[in-house]
Amino acid sequence: MIVIAGRISLDPEKREAAVSAAKEIMTETHKEPGCVSYTFSADLEDPGSFLIFEEWKDDAALKEHFATPHMAAFQKAMGGFGIREMAVQRYEVSSVGPLRP
Repeated sequence: MIVIAGRISLDPEKREAAVSAAKEIMTETHKEPGCVSYTFSADLEDPGSFLIFEEWKDDAALKEHFATPHMAAFQKAMGGFGIREMAVQRYEVSSVGPLRP
């Protein structure tokens, strides 16, 4: 499994446009066969920050995602959001199970 996680900080005045674009790409990406989860979440304390969490069945599924028209449209839209910082990491996960305290 491949996990993508990180934070994007953008111009808070562009928040509503970013939310709209995030909702659209989430809807389309959830339809992709290799997508396990794909979520943008707003930071509760910083209106210009969003958290990203994605899970993909494998690297091939992630590569296919990057080639989709909705990903191209989202990347183009991001250019207008006043991106201030983007820190997104890719993780390769060898096992997954429930959290046991």
